[in-house]
Amino acid sequence: MRSLHSSLSFAFALALGAAAGAQAPDRTHQITPDDYFSIATITSVEFAPDGRHIAYTEMRWDESLDRRNTDLWLVDTLHRTPTRLTFDPATESNPHWSPDGQWLYFTAGYECGDAEAAPNDGSTQVWRMRADGAGITAVTREEGGIEHYEISRDGRSLYYTASNDMGERDDFDDLRSEFGDLEYGDGAESTTVLKKLDLVSWRTETVIDEDRTILEFAVSPDEQRIAMLTTPDDLLVTNEGWSSVDVWDASKGTITSVPDTLFREQAPSPFGWLLGLAWSDDSNALAFRIDFDGYPGELFVAEIASGSMTVQKINRPDEVTAETGAIAWIPKSRDLCFLAEDHARVRVYAVQDIKGGRQGGALTITPGDITLTDYDFDTTGQRMAILTPTLTGPPEVFVAATINPEGEYLQVTHANPQIDEWILPQIQIVRWTSEDGTPCEGILELPHDWSPDDGPIKTVVELHGGPTSSTKYEFRFWIYGRTLMASQGWALFSPNYRGSTGYGDQFLIDLIGHKNDRDVKDILSGVDALVDRGIADPEKLAVMGWSNGGYLTNCVITTTDRFKAASSGAGIFDIAAQWARQDTPGHNVNYQQGLPWETPEAYENASPLFKADKITTPTLVHVGGEDARTPPVNSRGLYRALRRYLDVPTELVTYPGAGHGLTTYTHRKAKMAWDQAWFDAWILSESAEDEDPDGR
Repeated sequence: MRSLHSSLSFAFALALGAAAGAQAPDRTHQITPDDYFSIATITSVEFAPDGRHIAYTEMRWDESLDRRNTDLWLVDTLHRTPTRLTFDPATESNPHWSPDGQWLYFTAGYECGDAEAAPNDGSTQVWRMRADGAGITAVTREEGGIEHYEISRDGRSLYYTASNDMGERDDFDDLRSEFGDLEYGDGAESTTVLKKLDLVSWRTETVIDEDRTILEFAVSPDEQRIAMLTTPDDLLVTNEGWSSVDVWDASKGTITSVPDTLFREQAPSPFGWLLGLAWSDDSNALAFRIDFDGYPGELFVAEIASGSMTVQKINRPDEVTAETGAIAWIPKSRDLCFLAEDHARVRVYAVQDIKGGRQGGALTITPGDITLTDYDFDTTGQRMAILTPTLTGPPEVFVAATINPEGEYLQVTHANPQIDEWILPQIQIVRWTSEDGTPCEGILELPHDWSPDDGPIKTVVELHGGPTSSTKYEFRFWIYGRTLMASQGWALFSPNYRGSTGYGDQFLIDLIGHKNDRDVKDILSGVDALVDRGIADPEKLAVMGWSNGGYLTNCVITTTDRFKAASSGAGIFDIAAQWARQDTPGHNVNYQQGLPWETPEAYENASPLFKADKITTPTLVHVGGEDARTPPVNSRGLYRALRRYLDVPTELVTYPGAGHGLTTYTHRKAKMAWDQAWFDAWILSESAEDEDPDGR
């Protein structure tokens, strides 16, 4: 491919979000909680080989199913006309085109009557359809379903992985079998088998069955190698430092591990998560990522030539944080693209000419105020489909030139026309200086008609999770307060506190060893700034968050009594107990710089439990009943402390069967209703200072 610096005659009439000169919509609808469930969310994009059509997946809420269902859609980018391809509650996902564009492959869990065998038993299988949606046919019939799949570059083969029962573990297997109704240690374990289906002869062969779990795989374009992210077992914790990048060689039938010195021995933490695999077009370079809790994620390229393998670390542009998401080589090039965050924006960046241990400069491929969630190149590499929200709506599909210095994007979908009538909040970036002089930034949402002349207003501080994450500069309507609170007359302030991504490596790692300290000071200094600027009413402050945001809510209310109400969702109360119970304990080891018996003081200092007696804020506690990431013992401990020992108004809402995130229609509706009622009762009620809504 020509260098990215080459000229390209490809222009667009539209800028991001709306047609140039288009009249602003007449917004008359006041947003309500029920409007949340009207939103369609586009989640992925896939350019068709014809360069004209894009397949995408779209999720919509279905109250009868009590969940969101995913369907496949197709958009003609020339006429910008969408076509819905599927209508079944089978969660059609993961679309991939055959190289000739005749077939669109996807995964789904179709159920047909009382079928007890694959492919109609509801298990996830690979299916395909014609480009017009006709002729849906099962491709795999794997008992128990498949996990991941990939179409070969020539379209003649389909590779997929499936779960495989783990063989004998030790001398006690017979005893486990005899008392099989009991639970043991980490539970049942399984490994992965990788198979190849010939799409001409329709015969299947097993390619890899090596007593390992394959988390992800990628087949080289020449099909001579298969890269895999593997672990010894299927436990999530095993990926934290016990995973490897392995490459299977078709000619030798052997598996070789990519040398891991750069991303293990020389990494800032032994608890890195490997993710993402991408082969270059010439099949000689393999790109992959590693992420950490608390430290910057990095990209690496393994070069494979003449039977040898070398690994190099890819230099990121200054001040950006590599995001979890797609990494891809621009077709016919050695230019590697990846998503990265910069000051609440997420863009595609490219590092050029990665070859032979060398690398060129880095370029911003998608400039502007955008927060991409997915992207894909056409077969020429000259155009790309991107998926991004704007300041006025959820993610939509746009088309852009790969060389796009002006940041021009053509919107080709309009999945949520109802939002054109909504009265949207004002969204802006606010900046302040923390207690120790560190510059901080966050997102502020205000009622559409608020002005400084109106004076201070009730304000909710919404704290993002992670903490290796951030709140983005975009429209977002979700169950943690954004959009809805501003529509009900609140200011919503979401600070990107220390440890957040997108503000440079130092800002990120500054939180190591300083949880429940620097993050809390950043948050409270931000609140002070809003009060000083006449935005936040100091007598009408609330705080809320989920996951690490729930943890920080717990920390904040042990530090100050200025908040009149709190909503703590899936939070942490005791860090040592969290290490003992959560599915990713390396998170705690990183931030506390040791195991609990190595740095006990750090665990105590970071734990709200040991300052719980300082809490006076009426606190609503939410948690999923089956949450493995922030186990319910934390939320139940907080509730017990407040209810039984400290006489602080509180309520515990446990969502049966829910994991770390609430996924059902019923649970999400309840979450919003409880938060609204709790804040109204403790902040808006004239008698809130003297009256307990629980009657206590």
